[in-house]
Amino acid sequence: MQFDLDVWMKLGAYAGGGLAIGFGAIGAAIGEGYTASQANAAISRNPSLSGDILKTMLVGQAIAESASIFALVVALMLLFTNFGGTSFISVWALFSAGICVGLGAIGSGVGAGFPAGAACLGTSRQPAMGKRLTTNMLIGSAVCQTPSIFALVVSFILIYVDASTKPLWPTWAAVVGAGLATGLGAIGAGLGSGLVAGASCEGIARQPKSSTIVTNSMLLAQAISQTPAIYGLLIGFVLIFKSHPASDAIAPAMALLSAGVCMGFGGIGPSLGIGTAGQSAVKWIARNSENAGVITRNMLVGMAVSESTGIYAMVISLILVFVM
Repeated sequence: MQFDLDVWMKLGAYAGGGLAIGFGAIGAAIGEGYTASQANAAISRNPSLSGDILKTMLVGQAIAESASIFALVVALMLLFTNFGGTSFISVWALFSAGICVGLGAIGSGVGAGFPAGAACLGTSRQPAMGKRLTTNMLIGSAVCQTPSIFALVVSFILIYVDASTKPLWPTWAAVVGAGLATGLGAIGAGLGSGLVAGASCEGIARQPKSSTIVTNSMLLAQAISQTPAIYGLLIGFVLIFKSHPASDAIAPAMALLSAGVCMGFGGIGPSLGIGTAGQSAVKWIARNSENAGVITRNMLVGMAVSESTGIYAMVISLILVFVM
């Protein structure tokens, strides 16, 4: 039986490792390609700044790639670590760890490409604001990586948590649900934050005098766009650390798995909606900074309404975990 468990542990680790970098490579590649495309447009607009634009492009691409590096680290750990599990729960935990970090890297990779591309274009339009644009890009892109860090943390927990004392049914469904809740929930937050950061770089290039208020508005909008990913992280923690009574019935397991799926998918739309609202607000604050207060108030109200759907998903997830 020990031999059988070892075989299954390798199966879970190998499958998780492949999915981690398979999904994780998607977002970074798209974000880096978008950055390069905008850099080409920027150089065509102002060829004399090709050197500065190239540097900005490479810095932006490096940040966009960090999410896929998180996935690569987890994949290598899953492939080359000799896991000595004592329960079949660990098989599902390793598999879930790979899914979690892989999905969690998609949005962050794509999202980081938006401010990088906008910074390249902005540098061609406003060469004197190159350093300011780079700084704003770095801040905005760094925030875009936050959801992928959530996914990385949950992946590490899934890899190293000792679940040997817990019953296989329904705990296996809980650990898979935790990976899906955090990984899927991170997609929208990374994309939404990127939309806001891209608009911020564009706004600073168009109206350099509004750079301070634009950066502040960007951070506010990005912080709100992260909240659905935090809901996913919360549900992930609940699913991992809550004790689930043993049951041979399939319903409890499906309830825990569905809780993760519910919160994961339920967090994508709200983050994108919030990011879209923030993108527009930051864009117009840059052009009409004297009315920033009115625009910000309208932005917050709109974001709150978009946020409500993510709260609905969290409520249903909690009901599935604690009531069903």
